[in-house]
Formats: sequence, C-alpha cells, structure tokens
Amino acid sequence: MKLIWARAACSHPALSGVSRAHFGELFAELASAWEAARQSALREARGGERRRAEGAGRKPKLVFLDRLLVTLVHLRHKLPHVVLAELFEVDRSTVSAAIRQVRPLLAARGFAVPDRPGLRLKTLEDVFAYAEAEGVELRLDGAETQVRRPQADRPGRRAFVSGKRKQNTIKTTTFSDGQGRLLLSGLVRPGRMHDQTAVRTEGIAEQFRTRPRVKAKVDSGYLGLAKEFPGQVSAPPKKPRDEACDGDKHARRETRRRQSSARICVEHTNAELRQWAPLRRFTGRRDTYAEAHLAIASLVSDRCAQRATRRRTSTELVLVRDTAR
Repeated sequence: MKLIWARAACSHPALSGVSRAHFGELFAELASAWEAARQSALREARGGERRRAEGAGRKPKLVFLDRLLVTLVHLRHKLPHVVLAELFEVDRSTVSAAIRQVRPLLAARGFAVPDRPGLRLKTLEDVFAYAEAEGVELRLDGAETQVRRPQADRPGRRAFVSGKRKQNTIKTTTFSDGQGRLLLSGLVRPGRMHDQTAVRTEGIAEQFRTRPRVKAKVDSGYLGLAKEFPGQVSAPPKKPRDEACDGDKHARRETRRRQSSARICVEHTNAELRQWAPLRRFTGRRDTYAEAHLAIASLVSDRCAQRATRRRTSTELVLVRDTAR
C-alpha cells in the first residue's frame, strides 16, 4: 500500500513537475531505451550472453516507472535521495543508481520544436538550421546558476567565480523564439567566462557567419557580436555622452525600450528553467550539472512547444467591395 501511495503522490504535477499525460509520454519514450541500457550493462557484467531463462534471476527493486518518478521529483524539488528512498522503501543507493540511469536518458532527448511533433533539436547547428528554414528570429541570453565552492588550493578554483555575482557559478546560454519557447539551453561554461568570450568558444559567431539569413536579438553582453554582424544581431544602443542633447538621450531610451520589449521573452524562458530547484542553486557535483541542466531543459521545452503560434496580422490591403463596377 505504501508503494502505491508513493507512486500516486510522486506522479502529481506539483511534485514531478510534469502533467500525468506528459509523464505517460516520457514513460513510453524512454522505457525501451532504459531496458536496452540495462541489458547491455548486465551483458558486460556477465562477460557474454545470459545463460538462464529470460525472467529468471534477481528482479530490480525499482521498476522503470518508479525510477522515472524519483528522477523527476529529484530534478523538480532537489529532494535528498534518502527521502525518496524512504518513500519507496528502498536503500538510498538504489535511488542514487536510478537517478544516474534515467537522467542521461532525459538529457539526450533534445528540445521540442513548436508545430513540429516528433522533431527535436539537439545541437547548436540544429537551432540555426531551424531558424533559417522557418524564418525564426532568435532571442539569445546567458544565465548563471550558483554552485558549490571548491575546496581550497584546488587548481582552477577561481575559474567559477563570477565577476557579476561575486559567487561560484556556472553559466549557460539560452535560445528561444519570439514567443519565449525554448529552442536550446546549455553550452555550459565556468562563471568567470564572459558572454562575448563564450560566443567565440561555443561556435555561435561561426553559425551566424555560415547562415547569414538568421537574425537574433541580444542584450548588452553581446555588443561585440552585434558589432561583428550588424545586419543580423540587434543589441541595445550604447549610452550617449553626457554632453549629448536631450533628443539623442530620449531616442536612445526609446530604442532601448523597444529592443528590451522584443527580447524580454528569453528572460521569461530562463525564469521557467529556474522554477526547477537545481537551476536556482546546484548543490551536487559540478561535473554533473550539464547533464542535469539538459534533462530539465528538455522537459521545459516540451511544455513550451505546446503553446500555439501567434500569427502576425496581414498588412495587405483588402477591398471591402468591388470597385471595378
């Protein structure tokens, strides 16, 4: 009875972070991949094919349904493994192993595409190819997540200290469309790296160079990118000098307001990601952050892709009556 209660409680959207219909789709999508990975691990441990009949041997304490549930609850609320183990009446190591098995499957799903069921974006090249084919103007922004401070005297300890937040952080880059629907989030880098430096190392500038029809709106952290691609990347104007006339200052404020209004949707996308506790403050090992971020972002993209596309109103002149008569 306790297991039935634990399943019912953890499958609630308030705990799992996904609707029950979405959970059913995830179960159908990932069950076969998990079973294949499990059989591969068992085959490697045995050193060959199984010798006993199929179905014989020790059964897993948690079936895949339960493993998916504990992974979603952990990603949504950052519940300790020992709490989830108590709910499902297993050892803490069983829950830890379940999360290690399911989290990579969620991270490898990619990002859902609006109005394109079954199509998912997995790389930066996919995002730019989609934007070029569909005529989507991208919104680009960076995000920071606080992580644990490394121990003293460790090499590279200062690499994660953010110059903006003065904390140990990990930075990611988020791409969305004009409605704030998530297209890609990842490209993990240390918090000390500037956004403009990340543009060079992650290949974003190269994508703009190879796909000149793709356009994007960015914030002031990407002024160098906007300067390099003036016809593609739009950034806020620079602040005028103090001796500039009031007309120039007012024009700059109005231009900045319009640009911010068009770019605010990507900030809302980052806010959706931060509804998941690990992306507000990550307390796990830093080498597992990229996988956890991709797993959460793939789930958020599923919900974002369900929003109906807002069509632009036509500006073509339509005659009310026939004037030829």
